[in-house]
Parts: sequence; structure tokens; C-alpha cells
Amino acid sequence: MGSRQVTSWQDRNITVAGLGVSGISAARALAGLGAVVTVVDNGDGDAHRARAAELAELGVEVRLGLLDDGARAGDVLPEGTDLVVTSPGWKPDSPLFAAAATAGVDVVGDVEIAWLLRGENAAPWLAITGTNGKTTTTQMLASILRAAGLKTAAVGNIGTPIIDVVTGDEKYDVLAVELSSYQLHWAPSVRAHSAAVLNLAPDHLDWHGSMEAYAADKGRIYEGNQVACVYNVADRATEDLVVEADVEEGCRAIGFTLGAPGPSMLGVVDGILVDRAFVENRQKNAQELAHVEDVNPPAPHNIANALAAAALARAFGVEPRAVRDGLRDFRPDAHRVAHVDEVAGVTYIDDSKATNTHAAEASLAAFEPVVWIAGGLAKGATFDELVRKSAKRLRAVVLMGADRALIAEALARHAPEVPVSDLERTDTGAMLAAVREAARLAEPGDTVLLAPACASMDMFANYNKRGDAFADAVRELAAESA
Repeated sequence: MGSRQVTSWQDRNITVAGLGVSGISAARALAGLGAVVTVVDNGDGDAHRARAAELAELGVEVRLGLLDDGARAGDVLPEGTDLVVTSPGWKPDSPLFAAAATAGVDVVGDVEIAWLLRGENAAPWLAITGTNGKTTTTQMLASILRAAGLKTAAVGNIGTPIIDVVTGDEKYDVLAVELSSYQLHWAPSVRAHSAAVLNLAPDHLDWHGSMEAYAADKGRIYEGNQVACVYNVADRATEDLVVEADVEEGCRAIGFTLGAPGPSMLGVVDGILVDRAFVENRQKNAQELAHVEDVNPPAPHNIANALAAAALARAFGVEPRAVRDGLRDFRPDAHRVAHVDEVAGVTYIDDSKATNTHAAEASLAAFEPVVWIAGGLAKGATFDELVRKSAKRLRAVVLMGADRALIAEALARHAPEVPVSDLERTDTGAMLAAVREAARLAEPGDTVLLAPACASMDMFANYNKRGDAFADAVRELAAESA
């Protein structure tokens, strides 16, 4: 499909892969435009059937579970299909997509459809991706834009489905768009006003197939940028993606750094966030934007998030005062470096959202000394570099979860002097045991940090449930200590 303009959706035969939130959004929108829509999903539970019944009322056919010939619905390309619209989680090597390729049928994602469905005078997109920090940065950006008096929404990989936003009655001045590597893979036409890649570290390699493919999909966010490609000075790979991108004439590379910024960068000087990119005579001048204390929480990785959000806002013409006010107004979502309580002089921090090593490293870098609670599903990750960089901060480590042995082995190699408590448990009750053990190992002034560096699904439904269990356990500990 590329960047070809779609003149009409009437009577097009479109197959939507997946009956989740984005799939339902795409099916509704396309059916409303006159397309003949079929949704396929291998699931066949009560929730799937309820969603299918709702779509059936709109004239959408839904094929669930096993078909009459025993094939899985999500593996078979419906006859007559001339476009497949996929939900983000479906892997590129899915049988459905192989069948589409054989038939010469394009496969795109919901973000691509949203881009193609934008009306005249559509709101520009300020887009954000990266291995970690995407949601926080997107929400920070939206807060800054609102402080500037702009009508905006945080969409894409968060919030309301992006198709619903671009086709709805409400009009926006600009959209803050979080894009995952999955979504970017299936969105060849998207051309943002400005975009940022926050960082790059191995993640989702089972989906992309290699680090090179993962990085290439992240880099798609820069294609066709109009004003600014924002990169992380501390992560050379993000700058390399800018160099490789095909952008509009005059689009600038803008760096962000936790150190003093050079020209065309944003950075930090004496506890002040400053801009040397969107000022007159940037060779000599800098503009104060905010203080480090205006960022919540003021951990190093979150300061980096704030600088990236500020860079995108400044690229859109937002005044410095709005950057400060927007950062002050911002409150992070739960389970992102969240302060739970202080018990017996020990601080308890919930960063259950740290589901990979890169996120855990950033979290550990914000505290010292730390009793670290870690473990879960490794997703193919290795932990040597994380442990090597964080060893000096560790008072002790408490491990649980299916792949805890991988972390234990890395600790034995790179931090043999650090006490390790292996709970040998994968049940949900292990969290209370982990918190009690961490409290035993901690000393007044320490931080007990839940930053698992792993996914949660071996023990919990999601990272939110894991974080809730941690907070509950801390509250129980506090009640006992009262």
C-alpha cells in the first residue's frame, strides 16, 4: 500500500486480524465507510463471542477458533480479501500473512489505517518510540501541549484507539502518538511532524527476528519527518537511525542529553533543563525550560524522558513556560518508579513496569543502596550487562519467578559478594515472601526496589497485577510494623 492515497473504501474486501481493542476499532471504522469486513481470530471464548455479536450488528463477519475444515480461523485468508489489517501483536511470520503475500495482498496495521483515514486539515502527529519510556514521555508531551493551550490527546499504543480519535467528531490541534515497534512495522505511510526514538535495547526479538530488524522498525518513525528528528545523545544507535532516515528538506536532528547540551540539543545545566536547539543563535544561547525538581519523579531516566518530550513540544513551537507547567502537572501512571511507602527507615519503590533489562538498569540507576526484587519471564534476555553496571548499588537481591536462575547466574559472575535470596517460587503469594525477605536484608536508608527486568506472566496476569501485589505486601508489612 505504501503511501498511496485511498480514495474510497466502499465495497473493499478487508480482513481484520485480531478481535482486540485495535481490531474492533478498525473493523467498526472500515465497515462504517462501506467496506466488506471480515474479522479472524483464533480465540473462541465468551469474550470473543460477545465482541463478535456486537460487530455482527454492524454487518461485520467474524470467524473464530476452528473452522469447519479444522483450520484455525486466524491462519486462513478469506476468499476475495484485497487488504489485511492486523493488530500489533500478530507476528510477521503468521500463516495468514504468508497466505496474503502469496495472493499479493498488502498487510498493514491499525496505525496505518488511522493515518489514511485522517480528514482534511488533520492534526499533526508528534510521535514517540523507544525500548523504554514511551508511555511516560508521550503523556509528558501531552501535558506540555495542554499547558500551552493546545487541544491534544495521547494516543497510539495507549489510551483511546487512534482510529477512533482521527475519525471522531472532536478536533485536535496536535496528537501525541506513542508507537511500538509492532505498530511501526505495519505503518509504511506515517509521516510525523516530528518524532523521537528514546533508546534502543534488545527487546521483542522473538517477534522481529533480530536486533537489526527491531531497530529498523523503530527507525521508521523518522521517515518523512518535517521539523525535528529527536535522538538520545547517550544512545548512538538512535542517532544512526536519524542519519539513515529520509526526511523532508530542512528537518533537523535534535539531541537530548543528561549533560550540558551542545548546539541543537536539549540538556541539563546545574539542575536546570535547557534548550540550545530552538533558540536564536544556538551557538551561544540557551533557554531555561524547567528545573529537575519539576519532573516527577526526578530519576535520571525520567529526566531524559522529559527532555525528549520538551524537544518535541519545542519543535511544535511551544513556549518555555508551557514546558515547565506541563512537567509540573504531569503525574506518572502506576507501577512506574512509584513510591509505595517507607517502613522502618526503608523506602519501597514499585517499578513493576520494568519488564526488560534496559528498564531495570534505568530504575536501579536512580537509587543506592538497593535491595532488588527481580525475576519472572526473561523473554530470551541475558542479564550480565545489567548486573555488571548495577552491582555497586546492590545491598542484596531477592529472586523469584520462572527464569530467576538466569539472574542468579549473572550475579554469581559479576557480583559474587552481593547476598542473594532465591525464593524458588512462582506462585502469586511469593510477592509477600519477597517483600518480607527484602525487609530483612535492608538497612535504614536503603531502597527496596521492585524492578523485575522480566515479564510477569509466569506469576501474574500483567505487570499491573504484579505491582499491586507488591504494594499490598508493603502495606501489610507497614501495618505489622505500626
